[in-house]
Amino acid sequence: MTRILTRAVVDTVVQETPDTYTLSLALRGGRTPADFMPGQFNMLYVYGVGEAPISVASSPREKLLIHTVRSVGMVTSLVSRLHPGDALEVRGPFGRPWPLEEAEGKQLLLIGGGLGLPPLRPVIEEALANPDRFGGVKVLYGARTPSDLIYMSEYERWSGKEGMEFLLTVDRGTGEWKGNVGVVTTLFPKAHIDPGRAVAFVCGPELMLKFAILELTKIGVPPGSIFVSMERNMSCGVGTCGHCQLGPLFICRDGPVFAYPRVARYFPREGI
Repeated sequence: MTRILTRAVVDTVVQETPDTYTLSLALRGGRTPADFMPGQFNMLYVYGVGEAPISVASSPREKLLIHTVRSVGMVTSLVSRLHPGDALEVRGPFGRPWPLEEAEGKQLLLIGGGLGLPPLRPVIEEALANPDRFGGVKVLYGARTPSDLIYMSEYERWSGKEGMEFLLTVDRGTGEWKGNVGVVTTLFPKAHIDPGRAVAFVCGPELMLKFAILELTKIGVPPGSIFVSMERNMSCGVGTCGHCQLGPLFICRDGPVFAYPRVARYFPREGI
């Protein structure tokens, strides 16, 4: 896939939560595993309206391109209302991916909060397809309430694979919820993390990122083994508009995935 607009047709739409939808897209001309790398994002363009940056949630091995979209603005609200057969344009991929090579042979720790799970989904699928590539995979995922959980139809498949552990929590248990209640870091003791051989990929709201990083360093995971995806305020995708500037960095151009030491100054260890 190149950085010019490519026509895509909606194949399926799944409503994940009251305001979040997962669209599977068929690209004109098809796609190949070389189209993108886990952790990158695309710009989804709606005719005559504009475009929005959305993480790629599909594995390079999947034939359809998957994007999970929360309806929070004009473009994303229109994308969320698309139906099978509707068309839109895709531009990308953009951004730096997750460094899977850093985790080879090590314990891969994936920590997601809310819509931080879609950028991690391609990594999960890669781990499922290559179980011997990593020394065990642990997925820790949290959401505000049970109704905010996404990809629920996939949990059983993920947790049922040898070598992969999938742990789930919500901030507030409601209804018939019988699982863990608490922020995602309350899952750390249950995950049996081996700090000396763990490599962590973390994605979610900035407050969740701060506390997850704090707890990871507390238990002894080296800062250089922590990688974060910071998808805040991206707009143009190429570092031109400045909306996503973070000090001297532009999230869309220099990220969205960063080694923690590179952005440590923006995650103070005190006062968070």
